Amino acid sequence: MYHALYRKWRPMTFDDVVSQPHITTTLKNQIQSNKIAHAYLFTGSRGTGKTTCARIFAKSVNCQHSNGGNPCLECEICRCADNESLIDIIEIDAASNTGVDDIRALKESAEYLPEQCRYKVYIIDEVHMLSINAFNALLKIMEEPPSHVIFILATTEVHKVPATIISRCQRFDFRRIRIEDIVSRLEFIATQENIILDNDAAALIAKISDGGMRDALSLLDQCIAFSDNVDLKTVSDAAGIAGRDYLFNIIDSIFAGDITKVMETIAYLYDMAKDMTRLCSELLEQMRNLMLIKAVPNNDMVMCLPDEYKQLETIANKTDIGDILEKIEVLSDCNENLTKATSKRIELEMCMVKLCSNKSIVSSYTNTSVTAHTGYITPEQKIEKTTNNLEQNTSVNNNTATDSQEKTEQDNIQPSVKGQSANIPKKRVTTKDFAPLECWDEVVEKFKSECPSAVGFLSNSKAFIYENMILIIVKDAFDLKMFKLQLTDVNRIITDFFGRKFTVSVKAMDTTETSDANPDTESHFETKASSPIDKIIDKAKSANIDLEIK
Repeated sequence: MYHALYRKWRPMTFDDVVSQPHITTTLKNQIQSNKIAHAYLFTGSRGTGKTTCARIFAKSVNCQHSNGGNPCLECEICRCADNESLIDIIEIDAASNTGVDDIRALKESAEYLPEQCRYKVYIIDEVHMLSINAFNALLKIMEEPPSHVIFILATTEVHKVPATIISRCQRFDFRRIRIEDIVSRLEFIATQENIILDNDAAALIAKISDGGMRDALSLLDQCIAFSDNVDLKTVSDAAGIAGRDYLFNIIDSIFAGDITKVMETIAYLYDMAKDMTRLCSELLEQMRNLMLIKAVPNNDMVMCLPDEYKQLETIANKTDIGDILEKIEVLSDCNENLTKATSKRIELEMCMVKLCSNKSIVSSYTNTSVTAHTGYITPEQKIEKTTNNLEQNTSVNNNTATDSQEKTEQDNIQPSVKGQSANIPKKRVTTKDFAPLECWDEVVEKFKSECPSAVGFLSNSKAFIYENMILIIVKDAFDLKMFKLQLTDVNRIITDFFGRKFTVSVKAMDTTETSDANPDTESHFETKASSPIDKIIDKAKSANIDLEIK
């Protein structure tokens, strides 16, 4: 039966382990000096040698002729361990043995002396998968184990392991394997297997494997299936990274702000059954390459083919690092949201719109394309339209202001003294400054879905806006009282609708009582009541309704 390369060429001694000298040296010294701990915790990313070192350590502590901390590989203990027939070295997959009963069985078996070896070694792989009860059951025996028992815990997610377990172990953090070490190991294995492996191909495999030796050997296995002569083309075909022009078309269009071309490309890929999550990951990877090219020119950390590097360099020269970082952040959020999205295509398309749209493009796209194609006016546009009307009214009022009024306002400003701020003059605002809030009906519609209890007293209401203030006129005193009970929801929904906060005040048409949805703002209304709602709106423009703001 054919053995995969990562199994066939698994290191047999500590000297064969690459890129982890800080760990292998420490373990060998402990074995030589007979200062062996009762529990170890090996943590690190996949394919860095955690389980391999655990197996080597289990052999070495029991080897009859240990040499410099390494197993001899010739004694019966070593041979049985390599054949996986040594019953005193027990490997447990915590991913499939997560329950407390599994750990109880372990505790019972740990009490018995080893049959062939000096130590009974328990290797618990993916230990973070154990349940809380299982960890609690394991805790006591790890704290005070029998003298003949050694525990070796291995995990890729050490943050999920309880601190009480970690504190009872000697912790060793495995680093990602360096690219040059992976290349050297691949070339050695290729020579032993009579495979022709180009140095550039080995370097590409090392970059794609992302610091994991097992991933690198698995990819080399795929390349061998293509051809015994492994070159760059073989690697690109085997890894599925050939013919990725669509990626660079999307990225180039993103930086050009060409949303149409991006959407057309995504639609084509979707029709061709391209996984949207995988596409987002590929885009994120290429954005990382752009960041590295821009931030650290002429580096070896970019993971791509040589001809792709030229394309990335061309795109990088057209933009700046800040823009790239913003797009990486948006893609990262999208990549996370795709795992729980109902429609992955829609989620990715939303992300593409954001990526193609900086502030100026968003404004242009919102004000022209959306309105022209759908006739829909966004809340931001409505606010902008109302604000423009208000600015025009304010401009007229300012032009009619007299010099004496300006002088009076200046006289009202008092110099600040130590420990006190200057008195800020109050600006008197009348209802003449307020303009009708054109989108108020849409706001009320939003209340129907999010706060139905407020619809009753808002259905016949009218609203006016001035700068950061909204004035709501309701039908009667009862509506006003109901409004007071809903202040929090009213403020929240208005803020969500417009995307910013307002000072919200309300006036009942048959009473002088008013309410302010923002109690911290000094504001009050003084007016006389009127009857029909339309009349009070008309009178609101001419009546003496004043609002003072600090």
